[in-house]
Amino acid sequence: MIASIYRIQAIFFKELIQLRRDRMTFSMIVMIPLVQLMLFGYAINTNVRHVPVAVVDYSQTAMSRVLLQTIEATQVVEIIQQHTDLKSAQNALEQAEIRAILIIPNDLSQRLARHPSAGFGLPAASDEETSRPIAQWIVDGSDTMISGAIKGLKNMPLSELFGKAANRNVPTFEVALFYNPEQRTAVNVVPGLLGIILTMTMIMFTSAAIVREREQGNMEMLITTPIRPIELMLGKIIPYIFIGLLQVCIILGLGYFVFNVPINGGLIPLFGITLLFISASLALGLVISTVANNQLQSMQLTIFILLPSILLSGFMFPYEGMPMPAQYIAELLPATHYMRLIRGVILRDIGFTDMMPDIYWLGAFTLICLAIASFRFKKNLD
Repeated sequence: MIASIYRIQAIFFKELIQLRRDRMTFSMIVMIPLVQLMLFGYAINTNVRHVPVAVVDYSQTAMSRVLLQTIEATQVVEIIQQHTDLKSAQNALEQAEIRAILIIPNDLSQRLARHPSAGFGLPAASDEETSRPIAQWIVDGSDTMISGAIKGLKNMPLSELFGKAANRNVPTFEVALFYNPEQRTAVNVVPGLLGIILTMTMIMFTSAAIVREREQGNMEMLITTPIRPIELMLGKIIPYIFIGLLQVCIILGLGYFVFNVPINGGLIPLFGITLLFISASLALGLVISTVANNQLQSMQLTIFILLPSILLSGFMFPYEGMPMPAQYIAELLPATHYMRLIRGVILRDIGFTDMMPDIYWLGAFTLICLAIASFRFKKNLD
């Protein structure tokens, strides 16, 4: 019995010493719970606030300005653009610069006077006049959380505006949902899930590529060959590009035929941006593979990248609801840019010029990661 305790004690100290030597694993033990706590406690916000919106004010009166101040006081939306015509505002909505448009009609004063919440005591109006909303929201319905938050303003009481009791039976605003009028979750989830699955599988496949060669004893053979580092990196990622495209076909096919998710954009831009994102994810996986010393460490680093990609890219929680530091971190992740692109192509059929900022970023990210992976592999050869 005593001998058994000594043997267990010996193994215990041996594991502690091995863990102390494995600095990467020890760092992940600390960093993974720390990052999760910061993400869920600080960056993730299920209460949607400060949604960027535009205003088309045809009234241009003091009453319309008071109405806008009252709406902004709810902190649900933040007015970042003012337009003189609806067409320019709709262009901003299609380009995802804003998430909703508030249209204030030129007869705002008359509508307010007839609205039951105003309580001005004017002569009785017809039911149609009384039930008319005072303004209209046009909302990007592709994100159900954002559209739900703005729909919550539909019956916003005007008591704060007039100091009268509100009549909640009469809507204050009319709300029209674009791109997903039925508010089906699958329309928002399927394109986003495409980005998350590709992130997970592509990084996981290549994060162990160089490590696997080292553990299997193939590194010595590669050193003796005339292959260049950049050639090795490209040769590693090209097979997985085809695997990623196969996954795209499966996900989009099931989404279209099973969940009835529309594909409003063309297939050429869809597969073009997907190919670029796959390349960026594979290149990031190669960088991880040159940093990790074994496959366990590569898996730990993959999880370390995957968690922020899921939580900060806008897949689960609205990007606009995150604090600014979290948005800065999200902008560094390829998944964030791909999420904008894939939803824009599938749901809004955005133009090529609107995609350029995210395309440029993904292209630069891919080249930088390939250069870093090649440089680090070259150092290992020395």
